[in-house]
Amino acid sequence: MARARTCSTRWSVVSSASTPHIRSNRLNTPTQKITVVGGGAIGGLIAARLARAGIAVNLLARGAQLEAIRRDGLTVIEGDTRYTQAINATSDAASLGAQDLVFICLKGQALAQSAASLAALVGPHTHIVSAMNGVPWWFLHGFGGTHANGRLEAVDPGGVVSAALPPAQASGCVVHLSSSIAGPGVIRKGGGNHLIVGEGSAAMAARAQEARDLLSKAGFEVTKAEPIQADIWAKLWGNMTMNPISALTRSTADVILDDPLTAQLVSAVMAEARAIGEALGIRLAMTIEERNAITRKLGAFKTSMLQDVEAGRSLEVEALVGAPYELAQRVGVAAPSLGMLYGLARQLDSNLEAARQTR
Repeated sequence: MARARTCSTRWSVVSSASTPHIRSNRLNTPTQKITVVGGGAIGGLIAARLARAGIAVNLLARGAQLEAIRRDGLTVIEGDTRYTQAINATSDAASLGAQDLVFICLKGQALAQSAASLAALVGPHTHIVSAMNGVPWWFLHGFGGTHANGRLEAVDPGGVVSAALPPAQASGCVVHLSSSIAGPGVIRKGGGNHLIVGEGSAAMAARAQEARDLLSKAGFEVTKAEPIQADIWAKLWGNMTMNPISALTRSTADVILDDPLTAQLVSAVMAEARAIGEALGIRLAMTIEERNAITRKLGAFKTSMLQDVEAGRSLEVEALVGAPYELAQRVGVAAPSLGMLYGLARQLDSNLEAARQTR
């Protein structure tokens, strides 16, 4: 199960309360208020593209990223194109008030730490779209057969996330593009441009389509998925192995797959994950070999978790490995390899946190 974190997250935002909002297609709603939570590689890109498309958007950010955006705007580099957008927001989530649409673009551990402060963004009609790695807090809402509607402690410790961001109002966005922070206030987009958006429940179908339309207007290639949990699991199938193994070994993905022993561990964890998914009603179309062949084509790349280790940041252990292991226990699938990997990654994250506390 997830362990309590000792670090805290404080959010600040750029202020521009007088900015008008775009017209909404929804009946009885004259204006649409949109907030992107998280000014990092993905959240920053989504916010900047929405703003560039003429869509008023608020952005919650922090630290050096916030300071640079406040001073210079948010800059995006896409190939030979470079543009800067002023991003609109208020001083904090509470002053923004309830929004029509909220994109959650945080790492799982940051969301658990800051969820309570985000509750002010959510009213009874707010649509929440998570664009995150790994298993989201609402994953089992209306999904999983006999396991439906359970809470996952790994990504929703004590129910703090669900209390602030109701699962019944959530949809999912699976991100298939690369993006990174090139410097404070600067996002560099890499390859890919595909977002998959699906409703977390049938009640959110119309709202999910609105989100797809907005993201398409912002220049993303957007497709629909039903259920979105299957696409989340398909992406996780690779991330749950390459990310923690690369963090533990400091190796790039090609090295991991070239070593017969680490490659064997990858296959063992993926086989267990396939069984977990099937117990939840998810059928993965690829074989393990086909999925790893896709990873091999990416060459000597550093996973996001390896980059976090090198930067001394906290790791996405619970969303990528902890929640799948919890699901294995929930559905009664033996997952010794996944459990071993989870334990090692959890210890690494704890040691990194201890090192940060001594600085």
